[in-house]
Amino acid sequence: MTTVQGLAHVELHVEDAHKYATGLHDHLGFTLTEPAAVRPGTAQLIAHQGTVRHLITSAVDPDHPVADWVRRHGDGVAVLALRSADPAASVERAVAAGAVELDEHTVLGGFGDLALRFTSADDLLPDGELPGEGPLFELDHLALCVPAGTLGPAVRFAREGLGLAEIYAEYIEVGDQAMDSAVVQSPDGSVTLTLLEPDVRRSPGQIDGFLEAHGGAGVQHLAYGTRSITAAVRELADRGVVFLTTPGAYYDRLAARLGPTAIPVEELRAHHVLVDRDHGGELFQIFTRSTHPRRTLFLELVERRGAGTFGSANIKALYEAVERERAGQEG
Repeated sequence: MTTVQGLAHVELHVEDAHKYATGLHDHLGFTLTEPAAVRPGTAQLIAHQGTVRHLITSAVDPDHPVADWVRRHGDGVAVLALRSADPAASVERAVAAGAVELDEHTVLGGFGDLALRFTSADDLLPDGELPGEGPLFELDHLALCVPAGTLGPAVRFAREGLGLAEIYAEYIEVGDQAMDSAVVQSPDGSVTLTLLEPDVRRSPGQIDGFLEAHGGAGVQHLAYGTRSITAAVRELADRGVVFLTTPGAYYDRLAARLGPTAIPVEELRAHHVLVDRDHGGELFQIFTRSTHPRRTLFLELVERRGAGTFGSANIKALYEAVERERAGQEG
């Protein structure tokens, strides 16, 4: 059966494409390029860096479907363009698994209003355009929040409709909050989705808050791969990116929990970088403060030194950091 062969690009629907793309350029170092053809009724720009491709789209007509999407969700990820050797067959498979066909190459299913577009194109960039250079070289994964009771069906759709496999699952507790998580991935590892579902038996938390503010399931954060996470943090901080902080106690306990790490503990502490380890090696992570008006989208930086999964201690540390930020902004 036809399976996903890679992530061609991520399309964001936003209120003002040029303003949003300029922010990606100024703060994250993306190169901006005009598309070879702009979709009727829209303004579009391509933001690219390494293998990352983002198509930034806004409506020029308030009655355009893109404008409607933004009214419902705010700026955010609206479409995942997935590489397929046979887009028509991929649509057929997704529809058989419960998706709704929007057009000959696009379906809606599994993840709320997040559309899935199948493409055989090698690259979004116009012919002859060179990839942009910067501290980010790939899209490591995307994290999606789904309503309570829908994690199982979402994983099933990913498996049956897209050919992804579930590679990781965990129940995570943070104080009075709790959530179920599952990670699905393409056979070659090029597409990874982290799915998060709130446990409504516990106190409402940030997953519940995302679902309410976003208006249903959607992408909570984009995780970019870096070759040197501490260098990337320094560069992006100089560009104005604000990262979440981690209490010193986290680093005080690192040596006892993990022993020596590839990046010295004091360097991690200075940059507020998290670290965890699996059977393959070490994973370093840090998360940005959300600049979204609804606080429904933020970014992550990742450096993998052999690790192929996600550290549970890091996930807990992330949600504790986000809770501290929420408490500070609400206080």
